[in-house]
Amino acid sequence: MKGDNTVIPAALRAFVRGGGLTLAWRGALTAALVCVIGLLPWLSRTDPALTVLKARSAEGDPTPEALRAVRDELGLDDGPLWLLVHWLGGLLRADAGRSWVSGTDVLPSAAQALGVSLMLMAGSLTVAVCTAAAVCIRTLWSGSRRRLGGRAAGGTATAVLAALPEFLIASVLASVIGVQLGLLPALGWYGPQWMVLPSLALGLPAGAVLGRMLDDLLPGAFVEPWALAAAARGIPPTSVARQALRRCVPALLPNLGLFAVGLSGGAVAVEQIFDIHGLGRLTLRAALAQDLPVLQTGTLALIVLAATAGVLARLAARLLIGPALRDGALHSLHRPTPPAPRTLPLLYGALLAAVIGLGLQRDPLALDTAARLQAPSWMHPFGTDALGRDVLARIGHGALNTLAIALAVSAAALVTGALLGLLPRLSRPMADTVNAVPAVLAGLLVTGIAGGGPWTPALAVAAVAWAPLATHTSALLEQERATTHLTATRALGAGPWYLLTRELLPAVLPPVIRHALLRLPGIALSLAALGFLGLGSQPPSPEWGLLLAENQPYAERAPWAVLTPAAVLALLGALAVTAAGGVRRPRLKPRSGQPAQPAQLVPEPPQTPLLTPPTHTP
Repeated sequence: MKGDNTVIPAALRAFVRGGGLTLAWRGALTAALVCVIGLLPWLSRTDPALTVLKARSAEGDPTPEALRAVRDELGLDDGPLWLLVHWLGGLLRADAGRSWVSGTDVLPSAAQALGVSLMLMAGSLTVAVCTAAAVCIRTLWSGSRRRLGGRAAGGTATAVLAALPEFLIASVLASVIGVQLGLLPALGWYGPQWMVLPSLALGLPAGAVLGRMLDDLLPGAFVEPWALAAAARGIPPTSVARQALRRCVPALLPNLGLFAVGLSGGAVAVEQIFDIHGLGRLTLRAALAQDLPVLQTGTLALIVLAATAGVLARLAARLLIGPALRDGALHSLHRPTPPAPRTLPLLYGALLAAVIGLGLQRDPLALDTAARLQAPSWMHPFGTDALGRDVLARIGHGALNTLAIALAVSAAALVTGALLGLLPRLSRPMADTVNAVPAVLAGLLVTGIAGGGPWTPALAVAAVAWAPLATHTSALLEQERATTHLTATRALGAGPWYLLTRELLPAVLPPVIRHALLRLPGIALSLAALGFLGLGSQPPSPEWGLLLAENQPYAERAPWAVLTPAAVLALLGALAVTAAGGVRRPRLKPRSGQPAQPAQLVPEPPQTPLLTPPTHTP
């Protein structure tokens, strides 16, 4: 008995060390999500037979006999538990059932949609990497030649690109390049040429966000001892830049994995514009039609894809860092830096306030059918929409509701992401699972659980918006725990609370806060997009996302009706990012009797030769 008692704890410890506990937690989350999706028709308090009948034929007469036939055919009277068990039993035999709407086998259609989404994801990631490289090229060139000085990270152009909605970029590319110029095909999915425009629409905003995050880390890499030693020894700048990338990229790879999954399941709007039958569009249609076999299969595929991408991203990060992560030999990338200049945030804030103030003085609901789609003029500075309403008035009145809710959701996502990021074993499987759920599906689930209302979009977006911030926090925290100064501080007797509050959080929170501010315009768009789908505020509400969606069909005849809300949204992104440039790690207070040393972004190289020059290229 004694031998058995010692074997069981040893096996349990081996199970935990081998990642078995994390795997079990990931499986529990997947099972819970699939079960909740299986309850969607009953949670939404609608008749699934009526929804399926309408999805099969919009002109069908929902007579009691027809609804009874649908219930008997699908087995709805047996309850959701029997349907879930029946679907899982078939899944073990490689049979995902048949679609409730079309009657076709689910697995072949889901596999085909997954293949299309993977190809689109590959093209979008290529565009995103190229865009991120273009954003960081100036910092790489200056830092590898020790010419950074006190230059702040680039933000305005990147923020504008990151704030542009994907469906707006897709609409412009499809209408201008695809239709007017005829350079590339704009509809369908028949070969490599058809994936160029949707890849650009998805990859440009994602690359701008990733490039801004990478550009924020690079200056810290160029002041590490290896970079100073390389400069003193005369290492070529290209080698220094390459090693700086290797030093900074691991902190972003987990977020790149989240982007990859988001480019697959979250590309619903782009897939609809370009008529691409991908996994996101398939899942959305199934959710709206309550086609449970298709919805559960598509969601399960997205969860598996998210888990695979997350594991591969973290494995690649560990391989790039090497044994320094295990041995605690890293240096902190987040050092005290001079505050960013305050001119640009004040300029952008004043301009945004002026636009909102002028709009509030006008009536956003006044109709003038004689002034439909008028160009900008003195009477209507931003033009009019399809109903003759003043676009400036609608932007001004929509700003109050849009910005207030977006700020509240961003703050909640920041706090949740930062707290969960401190517990990576708990948060990583949760982030991968939550990120696999498209925002529209999350909205439907929240509506079914909490009911409809003006705060339903906020709850739905907040339920998924914390995942990138938690992933970013855990990635930075893992590297910060492996720094030499933290090891030395711990050796001097510092306790866990001191290390957390005085070392880890001051180093990790500033870049995470800047990341949260960079996502503020995207959160505002997600809120309004859910409202447009009937999950929140309804027309004629002047929310910014509704303005873009309502005026999108008239983009060719009246481009100002779409470009002006997009420009104001880009201005919000520029304001958020430039204001976030001043969020830096607080300087340590000097001891009494010691003068404070000014922080330098790039310290001067040593004037004396190194006693022990490095024997290997960094």
